[in-house]
Amino acid sequence: MPTSDAVTRRVVAFVPDLMDRSRLSAPGVEVAFVDDPEGLADAHADLVVADLARPGAIEALGAVAGPTVGFVAHVDAATMAAALAAGCDEVLARSRFFGRFAELVAGLGPPSGR
Repeated sequence: MPTSDAVTRRVVAFVPDLMDRSRLSAPGVEVAFVDDPEGLADAHADLVVADLARPGAIEALGAVAGPTVGFVAHVDAATMAAALAAGCDEVLARSRFFGRFAELVAGLGPPSGR
């Protein structure tokens, strides 16, 4: 029986926009979406992702255990600052986030136990 050395990373995301959801893919990555930002607090994931422009996203970040990355329009400096103050580990401009998603996941430590 063949074995696989592939590592699967689990990402939990509060990303309501369907077009944005379709862009969250990378080899070895399993993405689970939550419909409410409060669902991020219970996430058992290697990475938690949030669309910071959505209501409740920033407020939910403080309850997340584990690494978090948020994205927002590059001109929204106030939201970027608020997310960092709320405990978001990394905040990126939306275009940069989607361009770096695979790199962000690949740079994580060992996968979490589920």
